[in-house]
Amino acid sequence: MVAEASEEEEAVAAGNKCKSCSTENAFGAKYCASCGARLKNNGGSTMKLAKVLGLVAVAFVIGLIVVGCSFVSGYNKAVTLNENVNSAWAQVDNQLQRRFDLIPNLVETVKGVAKQEEKVFLGVAEARKAYTQAKSVPDKAKAATGFESALSRLLVIQERYPELKSNQSFLKLQDSLEGTENRLAVERKRYNDSVKELNTFTRKLMGSIYSRLAGVEPAEYFQIEEAAKSVPKVDFNSDNKES
Repeated sequence: MVAEASEEEEAVAAGNKCKSCSTENAFGAKYCASCGARLKNNGGSTMKLAKVLGLVAVAFVIGLIVVGCSFVSGYNKAVTLNENVNSAWAQVDNQLQRRFDLIPNLVETVKGVAKQEEKVFLGVAEARKAYTQAKSVPDKAKAATGFESALSRLLVIQERYPELKSNQSFLKLQDSLEGTENRLAVERKRYNDSVKELNTFTRKLMGSIYSRLAGVEPAEYFQIEEAAKSVPKVDFNSDNKES
């Protein structure tokens, strides 16, 4: 009798009462043990709430993970794009330096034939100095453009001194300079492409946030003025045919 009373108490405590026959059933039972009617568990709302809260908690954790991964990915992309720009500029700088290393020998060779062109030589020296003293990319790009103009004037001298066209040292320097200019044009394009990719990213909604957090700013393009884009021209084939 004691055991039966205990079971009865547990059933009543469960609160799963059949509306058809008023029989108390065990908690969680779906059908009445007496009449077989379908039961509505009084504790169901509590269970559903617990499940909902559990799902919300899981969704919140998953959301945090997604946001965290997105942040890390965006942050790393901003840093990577910035490093690509720096690396591309280093290659441009290398080619510019290579060009500048050729200039002293070129100037000395021209001086041997045209000593009186001091104004041109001075312009080349000042342009080279301006690039050496420039610190930022915009300043270096501006100085490089000025150097293009000075170098163009230096090369035009050969038009007034035909003997330069047969000077082997001058011709070798011209060939080296031409190769450097070609490589410089390639590296300049790569640099500007990297700048375009970085600047596009920093202008996007999330990209701008990631860039600010990473301390990454838009970069400057390396633009050459229209008047300097065609220089230096080192092809003397047409001149040789005329002479």
